[in-house]
Amino acid sequence: MAAGKTLIVIVGPTGAGKTDLAVTLAEHFGAPVLSADSRQIYSGLPIGTAQPDAEQLRRAEHHFIATHHIEEDFNCGAYEQAALALLDRLFTQHDTVIAVGGSGLYVKALCDGLDDLPEASPEIRGQLAQRLRDEGLGPLAAELKRLDPAYYAQADTQNPARVMRALEVCLAAGRPYSSLRTGAVRKRPFRIVMIGTELDRRELYDRINRRVDMMMEAGLEAEARAVYPQRSLNSLQTVGYRELFEYFDGKITRDEAVELIKRNTRRYAKRQMTWFRRDARIAWFPPTHVEEILRHIAKQMLSD
Repeated sequence: MAAGKTLIVIVGPTGAGKTDLAVTLAEHFGAPVLSADSRQIYSGLPIGTAQPDAEQLRRAEHHFIATHHIEEDFNCGAYEQAALALLDRLFTQHDTVIAVGGSGLYVKALCDGLDDLPEASPEIRGQLAQRLRDEGLGPLAAELKRLDPAYYAQADTQNPARVMRALEVCLAAGRPYSSLRTGAVRKRPFRIVMIGTELDRRELYDRINRRVDMMMEAGLEAEARAVYPQRSLNSLQTVGYRELFEYFDGKITRDEAVELIKRNTRRYAKRQMTWFRRDARIAWFPPTHVEEILRHIAKQMLSD
C-alpha cells in the first residue's frame, strides 16, 4: 500500500455523536466511511442498531452497514479480514478513510489485529447456544468464571457474545481463554489517527434516554417483533431487542422494557468508555468541535 494513507478512527460511547462526526469528516476529506460496529452490519435492524439514516448515507459512502443477514456467523476475526481487504481497495482510490464504531473488539481488530484463537466446533457452538436459550446468561457466565477466572474478572459478563466466545475457546482449546491472548499488535500499512467523542455524563445519559424514546416512536417494537422468532441468534443478543423480547414473552410490561433499554444502554455506554479510555492513542473531543478535531488530525498527519 502506498505511503501517506490515513485511517481516521472515531470511537466513543453510544449516543455521543460518532456518526454525525464521521459524516462531517467524510465530506471534508472526500473519504468513504467504514463501520466498526458489530451490530450495524446486520440487515433488518436499522432502528435498534442506530444505523446511519438516509440523509447520512447520501452524504457519505458507507461500508459494513446492513451487509449481512442476521443468521450469518460474523465475528471479530471475519471482520478483521474483510475490513483490511476493503481498505486495501479503498486506499487505491482515497488517501483517507473514516472508520467509526463503538464496538471495542472490532476497533481493536481493525487497528491492532487479533490473536489467532481456535475455532469451536459446530457442536460446541450449538450446545452453548442451546444453553443460552434454556438457562440464560447467568449459568454460562458462572462456567466462564470457573474455567477462566482471570478473563472473567475483566470481561463484560453482561455481553452474551463475549461470554460465549470465551467459553467456546476454553472448551475448544482445553485451556483458559486468557492464556491464549498475547495482546500483540500487528503493524498496519497505513497511518491511524484515533478520535474519541466525549460528552458530560449527564448530557450523554439524557441523549441516550431521548434516543430510546425516538427509536420507539420510529418503530423499534415492530422491528423487534419481526425478528422475535429468531430471538436466540447471536446477532440479536443486544440491548433493545433482549428487553422487548421479554415484553413479548409477557415477563415485563412495555413501559418496563423501555426503561430497561434506557438503563442497559447507559450501562453499555459506561463500559464502552472504560474500554476506550485504556487506549492512550485516542484524543478526546466533544463531537461538535470539528475545527479542533481537524487541527488535531492535521497535526498527526504531519508528525509522521
